[in-house]
Amino acid sequence: MKDYYNPIAYQVTAAEEGWLLKTVLSRRLGVSRKLMSRLKLTEQGITLNGERVYISHYVKEGDLVEVRLERETSEDILPQPIAFDILYEDEALLIVNKAPGIIVHPTHGHYTDTLANGVVYYWQEKGEQYRFRPVHRLDQETSGVLAIAKNAYVHQHISEQMIAGSVLKKYTALVHGTPPAAEGRIDGPIDRDPLEPHRRIITESGYPALTFYRVREVFAAGSLVELQLGSGRTHQIRVHMTSIGCPLIGDKMYSYEALDLPAPDPEAAVRLNAAIGRQALHAAQLGFVHPLSKEEVVFEAPLPADMAELRREMAANRL
Repeated sequence: MKDYYNPIAYQVTAAEEGWLLKTVLSRRLGVSRKLMSRLKLTEQGITLNGERVYISHYVKEGDLVEVRLERETSEDILPQPIAFDILYEDEALLIVNKAPGIIVHPTHGHYTDTLANGVVYYWQEKGEQYRFRPVHRLDQETSGVLAIAKNAYVHQHISEQMIAGSVLKKYTALVHGTPPAAEGRIDGPIDRDPLEPHRRIITESGYPALTFYRVREVFAAGSLVELQLGSGRTHQIRVHMTSIGCPLIGDKMYSYEALDLPAPDPEAAVRLNAAIGRQALHAAQLGFVHPLSKEEVVFEAPLPADMAELRREMAANRL
């Protein structure tokens, strides 16, 4: 017998009487066409007053519309006891503070020791059954807030908010040098580097990319910068900050040296890069409308120990 998650319910109002069930599903519950087609194939996927009906059925005031998603698992992910920091969890979401250095999802050559392995193990130990569905990505070296959806409906809703540009994504970075203005915007289309496919470059033929920045602290050899994404391109912050002469400290791919760019203070750049073993980038805040409660939520993760220590050393002018 199939097992389902708790139903997502909606009661038809007087203003909606006479609507088709599929209209209620789309406009009030926000069920996509793809998900609706999938739900129709399951016995209890879509019900009206507890009964399975066609989505072309007309509804009346007071009718109870319920959507049930089948329980899923990530059978292709090996459960592993890997510790991770939980910021928030409910029936829809798991929000974690990703540690630097850990890969989010198994990839070719990295089938174990990822965040996914740890999360699947955590759910298994709790006797819960979900598929690992991160709704966005963080580079291996980037730390901070990461949202994981517990079902397809939740994943769809947050993904749509990301596409619409309504998701709040704030980052904190330690960079070489100081940006030309205390705050500003970097508007530069991004695409793959034809000579180095793993690297991204700013090019007129690229995909639109917008980053807002604000300088929070200025030190002798670098700055603490707050960044907010206006789009979500791969390596966007790293590429954009390098484009204004302030690459992220510790970033090996977009460093002065890697891109053969002149460093204002080469010796200081070497010291700073050696002081932290990864790019000094942290996803500090993530905000969106909760798919079930419909309330705006914001999750925050404190500056990790390695970046906090680097900031102290830079503030004390020891680097």
